[in-house]
Amino acid sequence: MKPIAITMGDPAGIGPEIIAKAFRDSPDVTQGCFVVGDVATLRRAVQFVTAGKIALPVALIEAPADALGMPPRCIPLLQIGEQATPVPVGKISGLAGEIAALCVVWAAQAALRGQIAAMVTAPLHKEALAKAGAPHCNYPGHTEMLQAQAAAFLGKSIADVPVRMMLANDEIRVVLVSIHVSLRDAISAVNFDNVLQTLRIAHATLVSVLGRSPRIGVAGLNPHAGEGGLFGLEEIDVIVPAISAACAEGIGSSGPYAPDTVFMRARAKPGQPGEFDAVVAMYHDQGLIPVKYLGVEKGVNVTLGLPLVRTSPDHGTAFDIAGTGTADASSLVEAIRMARSLSSPAMAQASATHA
Repeated sequence: MKPIAITMGDPAGIGPEIIAKAFRDSPDVTQGCFVVGDVATLRRAVQFVTAGKIALPVALIEAPADALGMPPRCIPLLQIGEQATPVPVGKISGLAGEIAALCVVWAAQAALRGQIAAMVTAPLHKEALAKAGAPHCNYPGHTEMLQAQAAAFLGKSIADVPVRMMLANDEIRVVLVSIHVSLRDAISAVNFDNVLQTLRIAHATLVSVLGRSPRIGVAGLNPHAGEGGLFGLEEIDVIVPAISAACAEGIGSSGPYAPDTVFMRARAKPGQPGEFDAVVAMYHDQGLIPVKYLGVEKGVNVTLGLPLVRTSPDHGTAFDIAGTGTADASSLVEAIRMARSLSSPAMAQASATHA
């Protein structure tokens, strides 16, 4: 058994608070986990969520393995950098962005070296990351940062380590062709290679999750999936050929379907599975709006294609409520559950077999 690392996220946001709540309220889930962050910041968060009424100690550890012997409701923390006065809550700053980034880099490298089973990342703030300076400002978010770390570890170019974002909850899974780019660039990213690569990555991951070949529905780019070319040709020229190529490889995919209905068709209900196990969406907001509308408290973000397991809650830093102790930790708890599931030996073997 290897521990799971939880990165603190932006210290000015709700990350430290939801971590404290997860250890307080879900000790069965957080057992064997530790926090990568700053001890003073996390102890402040403990005060926010307990007001000193509940014993929730933060214990400094020197190595990931030290977390495995900790008692329930004791938060093991591995200090990154020098201990300092916590940054103000709810304020965007380059220092906060740098602290969050350093935690992610440490955890990624530990995962790549096999020191930890998985990493779960609390939210960081993209503007704070941009203000952090090089090299952190070069990455729009977690996904791109982890991709760069994996490429460097493997001795490959970033282009040779393709990754995708999957958002999942109890009702739907969505995998994105493009992630954090402008809408104009996202449309340009809808090409044969990217769509086919997304289908391959989604298939490989879902085979390991489901234990069978998944049913993947593909959303169109244009209204009504192009309406036979009346509203755009991307479906005819790009998406259909990519789906055909995927099917020829044994990937169970179909479409493209109208983007305004495919997510409803994929949605699972109690006792009634959806028509698809996942939907491949063409760009960020097309896929994330329906998932988040169903409720961010249960959503989990999974990075696909990395040689490590990374999950995160499906929400941001919520600066407006940081420091109030009111943030909901449900999505973080679900992210820890999924990280543990994806990092199980049987799951890892299945993923390697189908990659």
